[in-house]
Amino acid sequence: MTLPIEDYGIIGDLHTAALVGRDGSIDWLCLPRFDSAACFSKLLGTEDHGFWKLAPKGAHLATHRRYRGDSLVLESEFVTPDGTVRVIDCMPIREHHPEVVRLVEGVRGRVEMEMNLTIRFGYGQIVPWVRRLDGTLSAIAGPDGLSLWTPIHTEGQDMSTVARFTVVEGQQVPFSLSWFAASDEPPRPVDAVYAITDTENWWRQWVAQCSYDGEYREAVIRSLVTLKALTYEPTGGIVAAATTSLPETLGGGRNWDYRFCWLRDATLTLESLMRGGFYDEAMAWRDWLLRAIAGDPSQMQIMYGAAGERRLDEWEVEWLPGYEGSAPVRIGNAAAGQFQLDVYGEVMSALYEATRSGDSFERPAWDLQRSLMGFLQDEWRQPDDGIWEVRGPRRHFTHSKVMAWVAIDRAIKTIEECGADGPLDRWKQVRQEIHDQVCEQGFNVDKGSFTQYYGSDQLDASLLMIPLVGFLPATDPRVKGTIEAVERELLDGGFVLRYRTAETGDVDGLTGREGAFLACSFWLADCLAMLGRTDDARRMFDRLLSLRNDLGLLSEEYDAVAGRLVGNFPQAFSHVSLVNSAAKLSGHGRPKADPELFAASRRVKSRSTSGAGGMHRGGRTTPHRVTDRDDAHRGEHSEPDTSVTAGSNTAAGDTAAKDAGPDLEPRPVH
Repeated sequence: MTLPIEDYGIIGDLHTAALVGRDGSIDWLCLPRFDSAACFSKLLGTEDHGFWKLAPKGAHLATHRRYRGDSLVLESEFVTPDGTVRVIDCMPIREHHPEVVRLVEGVRGRVEMEMNLTIRFGYGQIVPWVRRLDGTLSAIAGPDGLSLWTPIHTEGQDMSTVARFTVVEGQQVPFSLSWFAASDEPPRPVDAVYAITDTENWWRQWVAQCSYDGEYREAVIRSLVTLKALTYEPTGGIVAAATTSLPETLGGGRNWDYRFCWLRDATLTLESLMRGGFYDEAMAWRDWLLRAIAGDPSQMQIMYGAAGERRLDEWEVEWLPGYEGSAPVRIGNAAAGQFQLDVYGEVMSALYEATRSGDSFERPAWDLQRSLMGFLQDEWRQPDDGIWEVRGPRRHFTHSKVMAWVAIDRAIKTIEECGADGPLDRWKQVRQEIHDQVCEQGFNVDKGSFTQYYGSDQLDASLLMIPLVGFLPATDPRVKGTIEAVERELLDGGFVLRYRTAETGDVDGLTGREGAFLACSFWLADCLAMLGRTDDARRMFDRLLSLRNDLGLLSEEYDAVAGRLVGNFPQAFSHVSLVNSAAKLSGHGRPKADPELFAASRRVKSRSTSGAGGMHRGGRTTPHRVTDRDDAHRGEHSEPDTSVTAGSNTAAGDTAAKDAGPDLEPRPVH
C-alpha cells in the first residue's frame, strides 16, 4: 500500500532524486536523470512496479526519522519489541555513476531484517535479466543496468531479489546500488560508511555558505537544501519537483509531470537563492535561463527540460493505476507548447534582479532581452493560456497582462539603472498603455476587486502578485479590495486556492476540484504584511509551516478535506516561497549582493569549469564558498574541510552473512 505523501523523504545527487518512505521503502527513483524513466514506480502503482524496501521483518513504520544536520543524509529508526535498528540512506554527490547507499545499523537488541529489491525499468513495465557477477548482482534491460552489492546473501523470489538477516547492537550492514549503461561493465561498489560521511560533509560545507540570519532559519535552510536537491548540477536548471502525477486531489485526474524547469519560477527562485547567499546557484540558474530561451522570442516556452530540452511530449502510462488510484499517470507536459505572457515578465524580472544585485551587465544577454521586448511590445495584446496552464480557451488573463507590464518595466529600469540602451520612450509608452488597460478592464467595480480575466467576476490568487511585483501598492484601494476578496472567496481550510474550479470544466477545461496552492498562501502572507497586518501574516505563515512533514518538506498543495499534502513532492515553488516570505517577515528587503561577490562567484565557476582551482574528493567538487569581502577581492574560496572518518567497520554479523558468497571489496570514494 502506498504511503501518504507526507510520509516520504528525499535523497538526491544533484542529477536525480529518490523518495524514501517511512516504511524503509524507496518507492520512486528515475535514473540517471530527474526526467528519466523510473526503475522504482511503486509510488504510482503497486509493488509489482518496482521498489526497494529495507526494514525490520513485519509491518513497521519508522518510529522517528531525521536528516543528519542540514544534509540530505536520511536516518530512519525502527523500534521493535526485540530491539532498535537504524537505516541510513543517501545518494553520494554524483561522480560517474548514480548510486544509492543504504546502511543498516544495530542500535539495541537483535532485530530481524528483510530486504526486497524489485527492479522494473520503464516506469514499472520492464522486468530485467538478473545475474550474479563476482559477488555483485547485475540487472540489465535495454540501455539500463543496475548493480547491487552487499555482503548479505540474496536470492531470487517471484521476479524480485530478497534477503533476510539479523543485526545486533553495534553492527553495520551496507548496501550499494549503482546505475550504469547496459553496454558498460558494472561499476565497483562504494564503501557505504565512507560514502555517507563524505555526502554529509559535502552538504555541511554547502550549507556553511548560507548567509541568511533572519527568523525561521531552520525552515529556510531545509528549504534551500531541498531547492539544491532539485538542481540539475550539469546545467544549473532547477526542476519543479522530483515526481510526476502526484494528484492535486486524491483520486482525481489533475496529475502532471513536474520534472522540468518552469520559467514561471525564475524571479522568485533567483531571489530565494540570493537571500540565502548562494550566488553560485543564482548565477547558474540565470545562465541556464539565458541558454534555454535563446533563439526566436516567439518560440519561447513556459518550461524546458533540465538541460534546456524543448520537446516534452505528453503521454499516459496505461499500466500504472496512479497514486491511490489517481489516473492518468502522465509523462511529459503538453503545457510546454502553451503561450503564456507572464513568462516574459518572469524572465525580464529575473535578469534585471541579477544585474541590479551585482552581476555584470553583459551585451549578448541584453541583446536577447531586447529581442524579447521587440516581440512583446505588440504581442501583449493577445489572449494567452495564463499562469496556471489552463486547458480551456485562451483569455485576457489579468495576471498575464500585469506580468507583460513587469517585462517592459524591468527593461526600462535596466536602461535607467544599469546603462543599457534601447527605445526608452517607446517602452514607456507601452508600459503606460498596459497599466491603463489592466486598471480599466481587469478591475471589477461591483466586486471591488481585480478579477481572473477581463470581464470576469471570478477571482484568481495570481492577482496577489499585483503589489508584490510593484504594479500597484498594496494600500491602493483596488489592491486592498482584491486581497480582502481573496480572503473571503479563495480560502479553503485557511489556505489559498488558485481559483474556484467547476465540475463543468468552464474555468480551466478540467473537471474536479484541487487542493489549496501553498505558494499562493505564502503570497497572501506577503500581501498581509504589506498592508501592515503583520500578526495576520505571521499566523498564515505559521500555519503553512505546520503543514511541513517531519522532515521539513512541502508538496505543491494541501487538501483541507483529506487533511493531507497533495500534488508533486517536494515542490520547489513551495519552498522558494517559504524562503522569500520568511525573509520579508524578518524585515529583510530585496536581496542585493556586493558586486564583488558575484565577480568572485564567476571566477570560481570559471576555474571549476576549466578544471583548475577546485578541491576534489572521489572526483566530486567540494562546494565553493565565497565568505566575505576579502575573499571576494582575492577571488578565492575558503579551504574545505576534508576530514573524513575512515574505515567502514561494517559486519553482517549473522548466519546469513557468514554463508554469503565471496565478498567483493568495495571501492572507496577517495
